[in-house]
Amino acid sequence: MSTAPIRSEARLLVPALMFIALVVAAVASLGTPLITSVATTFHVPLDSAQWTLTIALLSGAVATPVLGRLGAGPHRRATILATLAIVVVGGALTVLPLPFAWLLVGRAAQGVGLGLTALMMGVARDHLPEERSAATIALISVVSIIGAGVGYPLAALLAEFGGLRAAYGLGLLVTAIAFVTAWRSMPAAPEGRSAHVNVAGALVLAGGLLLVLFLAGERSLWSRHLAVAVTLAVAAVLLLCAWTVSELRTKTPLVDVRAVRHPAVAGANIAMFVGGSGMYLLLTLITRYAQTPHSAGYGFGLTTFAAGLVLIPFSVLGFVAGKLTPRVRERIDGPLLLAGSAAIVGGGFVLFATARSNLAELLAAMGVLGFGVGSFSAAMPGVILAVTPESETSSAMSFNYVVRSVGYSLGSAIGGLVLAAGTPTGRLFPNDDAYTTAALVGVAAMAVTATASLALARRRSCFRASIPNTGGTVAKGYWVSAYRTIADPEKLAAYNKLAGPAVEAAGGRLLARGGRVLAHDAGIAERTVLIEFDSFERAVAARASAAYQEALATLADGVERDFRIIEGLD
Repeated sequence: MSTAPIRSEARLLVPALMFIALVVAAVASLGTPLITSVATTFHVPLDSAQWTLTIALLSGAVATPVLGRLGAGPHRRATILATLAIVVVGGALTVLPLPFAWLLVGRAAQGVGLGLTALMMGVARDHLPEERSAATIALISVVSIIGAGVGYPLAALLAEFGGLRAAYGLGLLVTAIAFVTAWRSMPAAPEGRSAHVNVAGALVLAGGLLLVLFLAGERSLWSRHLAVAVTLAVAAVLLLCAWTVSELRTKTPLVDVRAVRHPAVAGANIAMFVGGSGMYLLLTLITRYAQTPHSAGYGFGLTTFAAGLVLIPFSVLGFVAGKLTPRVRERIDGPLLLAGSAAIVGGGFVLFATARSNLAELLAAMGVLGFGVGSFSAAMPGVILAVTPESETSSAMSFNYVVRSVGYSLGSAIGGLVLAAGTPTGRLFPNDDAYTTAALVGVAAMAVTATASLALARRRSCFRASIPNTGGTVAKGYWVSAYRTIADPEKLAAYNKLAGPAVEAAGGRLLARGGRVLAHDAGIAERTVLIEFDSFERAVAARASAAYQEALATLADGVERDFRIIEGLD
């Protein structure tokens, strides 16, 4: 059979994945440059207009893990198309001459598209050769960040010359094109996948995230009603804790929390949370500083469109870093790349703190930020997916993007609080020193991020150092199952039907199952199953995956067996 059609399909699939990820990120960010236009067009306060951005981030944060779980199942293509259809309908609501409440509904529908980024990664991992999928996943991660830099100036330009509806019309147009692109190019998920959505868990998570993002966006609540803010913060923590407990107990978790607890995944998510806070903090500082009028004693008084152009170095250098990172990762381990990227972003903070007297210095700081963010975003998926089964790609990355969304919201809130504290009574704009203080907070955040990444790198180095030298190869992992008794053959058959695809999706290779056993010494001739994985970590992650946990739940007490995960020599 010729491989030409397959290669042609792969060539078409990669740009389709990139385009869809770019579109959903750009459309969700449309609220940023249009907040003032919304306030004047609909005659609402700026705080209310701000919700055109906040509600998109909120719906995206809630939809991401749900779509990630649906994307891990057999109906991934239908999930992608249905989600893009929702985004298209949301775009129509933002364009039609409807009341402000309907605009918010439309923006919430557009924000749902943010959950597609992790699904694009899952498609790439399933349908592209391994070496191509890694580079594609890295770029998908990057364009999901720089999409804001693409959408911001275009939306601002259209709003300036064509009005608010014209700017939102751009979002409707590109999402309609994305829907057609997905219809023509998205393949079906591999056979043998299963996925169930924990509806109760999704509702609890939605409540917790709603409170977190609300508290991050309503900064005045902390200064005027501290007791209410603290009460809501405690409620958010309790809801998220209840969600975590629920996910650990349910047979169909929304997010595979057991896999998330893996040191590599947990460390990467901590770095994403703190690093995302710092990255978004600097992005908002620079754009706000650029738009501050000269009458404040600093700033450049740029229009919304001109301030959007300041994001061009961020987008361009971010994309360049995303292209370079997969090649660099062949020589440098992923966690070290995260640490280096955090250091670069920290350098952007230092540059902004010490040199912002002219626009060229501001553009330089934005470029440094873009390169650091691009490198960080491109390296992050590799760190997580190295210990994640292929079937759980969408779920694992969706959780990482929820962490990123919360981190972004926290970064925006911290920037607002620091600048508000530096604003004298009766004045509209903060003192110039307040920007320096906020930049130093960002330096501290990136230092924490770099430290967490280095700790993760040291852990991986210690793990590799403990592996015997067998010609430079990584030690494989093995499942060894010895069946003592089989009490219910029907349960075992049902288990085998689910476990086979789950193990295969996780990269397992069946070496022996129920063949002849010759026992010596204290050994017992039992039915034995031997499965090989590329690494011990993959073997551990495979057992913790949601798909295999579903198989285990089916098996229940049907057998008594001795199950072990062991590390090989090569």
